[in-house]
Amino acid sequence: MKLSRLSLRENRALLRARGYELPQFDDQAMLQATKERPTWVHFGAGNLFRAFLAPLSQQLLNDGVCDTGILVAVGFDTSLLDTVYRPYDHLTVVATLCSDGEIQKKVVGSIADSFCMVATPSEWKALQDVFSNPSLQMASLTVTEKAYNYLAGDGTFLPQIQQDIDAGPNGAVSYLGRITSLCHQRFLTCGTPLALVSMDNCSHNGSRLEAAVTAIARGWQERSLCRPGFADWVCDGRHITFPWTMIDKITPRPDASVAQLLTESGLEGMELHVTRHGSYAAAFVNTEEAQYLVIEDNFPNDRPPLEHAGVIFTTREIVDKVETMKVCTCLNPLHTSLAILGCLLGFSRINEEMNDADLRRLAERIGYTEGLPVVVEPGVIDPRAFLDEVVTKRLPNPFLQDAPQRIATDSSQKIPVRFGNTIKKYAARRNLDIRDLKGISFVLAAWCRYLMAVDDSGAPFTPSDDPLLPELMPLLAHVQLGQPCSVHETLQPILSNAEIMGSDLYEVGLAPQVETWFGRLIAGPGAVRTELHRLAEDE
Repeated sequence: MKLSRLSLRENRALLRARGYELPQFDDQAMLQATKERPTWVHFGAGNLFRAFLAPLSQQLLNDGVCDTGILVAVGFDTSLLDTVYRPYDHLTVVATLCSDGEIQKKVVGSIADSFCMVATPSEWKALQDVFSNPSLQMASLTVTEKAYNYLAGDGTFLPQIQQDIDAGPNGAVSYLGRITSLCHQRFLTCGTPLALVSMDNCSHNGSRLEAAVTAIARGWQERSLCRPGFADWVCDGRHITFPWTMIDKITPRPDASVAQLLTESGLEGMELHVTRHGSYAAAFVNTEEAQYLVIEDNFPNDRPPLEHAGVIFTTREIVDKVETMKVCTCLNPLHTSLAILGCLLGFSRINEEMNDADLRRLAERIGYTEGLPVVVEPGVIDPRAFLDEVVTKRLPNPFLQDAPQRIATDSSQKIPVRFGNTIKKYAARRNLDIRDLKGISFVLAAWCRYLMAVDDSGAPFTPSDDPLLPELMPLLAHVQLGQPCSVHETLQPILSNAEIMGSDLYEVGLAPQVETWFGRLIAGPGAVRTELHRLAEDE
C-alpha cells in the first residue's frame, strides 16, 4: 500500500486490522477549510513537528473541535518536502516506541500543505497569502536554537541579518528575515493580530524570537524600507505577541528497524533519506510516549483549543518555571551529560548508557543531588515526578534508539543553559556550596576532553556539528593523552567565557574543580572511565 490520501480511504479496514490508528475526520473538507481559513502555520518540518504538533492538530480534528489543519513551511531544505512530505500527500506515520516494547502506529493526516520560503516565487506568494488572511491565529516555530542568533559576539548584526536589514522586506533571505517579511505582508494587508510562537528547546524562546524580529523591523523602519509604522506595530503586544513555551518530546532520527516493521505491515516507501543538509528523514517518525507542551496564553487573535489535546496554557511566569525545571535540571542536563560521555566511551545509544552503573549514577547525581535543590516548583508539573519518569522510563527506553552523537550536536550552545543556571544559583545562595557540583564540574571537564576529538581508548572520533568547534578545538590541539600540559592555560579561555559556560567559572569558584577533573581525564587511555567510576563511588 502506498501512503496517500486515496489509499487511506481505500484501505481503511486493512490498515486498522494491521494496528494503525487512522484519522477520523473528512480530509477533503479539512483541506478546503484550511485553504480558505488557515489558522495555524508552522515553521520547521522536522521530526518533532511531525511526531508531536501535527498529531495535536489531528486530535482537534478527530474530536470535532476544529475543522482546519496545520500548514508547514521550511526555510531552505526543500529536499525534506520533496522526499517525505509531498510524495505522501503530507501524510506521515508516527511510531510511538513504548518502554514496555509496544509500538503504536498512527497515520497523521492533519498537515494540509507545505511551503518552501525560497524555492519558487509561487510558493513564497502562497505563504504570503496565508499571512494576509485574517483567520491566521498563530505561527509556531521549531527551527533549532541556533536559528534565533542574530547578533555576533561583538554586538553587531550577523552578516546575513545585516544583509536582510539593508535589503528590506522584499529582499530578505534569512529565516528570521523572511518571517519578519511575512509579518510586514500581514501589516500591509489585513493588519490582524498574530502570535509568533517559538517551540524550540531554548530558554525564554519567545523573547529570543521577539528580539530578532523587532530588531529587523526597526532596521527597516529606520531605513524607510518598509511601510511607516511597521516596527511600532510589531513591537505592540496588541498586534504581535511572542509567547514563551516549554516543549518536551524525544524524537530521534528514523530507525531502520521501524522502517522494516512498517514495510512488513504492507506500507511502501518507508526507506530512510538523508537530506541535502545531512539530516535523516522518512515517511515516518519514531518517538517516545511522554510529551509536554506548556504555552504562555497570550494570543491576540484567539488560538486553536489545544488544551483539548493536553497542552497546558498558563502565565509566562509559570512557563519560565517549567522550562527552567526541564532544561536546567530534570532532563536536558542529563541528556547532554550522557551525550558527551557516550561519545567518549564509545556508546551508540542513550538507553545503553543508562544500563551502565557509572553513567546512570552520574545522571542521577546531576538530576537529584545537584539539580533538585535549586529547582523551582512550577505548580503545573511536579519536578521530582518528572525527573523520576526521565530516569526510570524515558532515558532507559530500549526501543527509542536515540544516539549520544545526535544529542551532542551544538553542545556549546546548550551548556550555558543546561548547566549555567544551576551554577549561578549555587554561587548566589549562602546555604549551598558550589564545590558540591561534582557531577556538573566533571561533565564540563569531560566536554573539554571531548573537544580533543579522541575517545577514551585513544582513538580519534568526529565530534558532532557545533558552530564553535573551529574556535574551540584548536585550543586543545596541543594536548596529548598521558603527556603533561598546563591545564590552567589550556582551559582558561573556555572556562572564563560566560557565553559558553553561562558565567565566568573562575569568578564563581567552579573552575579549579573543572581543571582538576580535566587533568585526570587526560592521564591516558581509560582515564575517563576510571574517573567516572571514582565519581560514582563518591557519595
